[in-house]
Amino acid sequence: MSVNLQKGQKISLDKEAGSTLTRITMGLGWDAIKTKGLFGFGGKSQSVDLDASCLLFDESNRAVDAVWFRQLKSKDGSVVHTGDNRTGAGDGDDEQILVDLSQVPATVKSLVFTVNSFTGQNFAQVENAYCRIINGADQKEVARFNLSVQGEHTAQIMAKLYRHGGEWKMHAIGENGSGRTFDELMPKITPHL
Repeated sequence: MSVNLQKGQKISLDKEAGSTLTRITMGLGWDAIKTKGLFGFGGKSQSVDLDASCLLFDESNRAVDAVWFRQLKSKDGSVVHTGDNRTGAGDGDDEQILVDLSQVPATVKSLVFTVNSFTGQNFAQVENAYCRIINGADQKEVARFNLSVQGEHTAQIMAKLYRHGGEWKMHAIGENGSGRTFDELMPKITPHL
């Protein structure tokens, strides 16, 4: 059964999944902004380009790699972005990042997932935004974090996966920020490492 994460909550991914996780998918989903036409008729949908990113950090809290829409695969191949969705149209995850935890180099201490509004809409305008962790072995949702927090921010540090006591744990960070790409969030990410 999936856990609905609250800001600041920490969980053991293995415990929630009921077994040792070796592959996970971080899914990001959202809906296009719906506008109403004259007298509520003839509305349209406005595209929203949210971007999921995964940053890899070492023991010294130094970024060693980044997977995002401009680099779809980590240098070691353990993290893969399935591609950029620029609209939010359709059901289910709009973007996914696949992680083979068994292949993440031992020198990587943590993975931080972020989301940015590349087109600049703030999250108060974006509906049904979420991120979730899926067990890669059986495709069952392990944890979900609701991103549709009303606010004027254009980015969010979603969650951190980190090694602790021989297993992977997840920390739902949920810190709001501003910026079109993960680079602009780095000063806010550092305290969570």
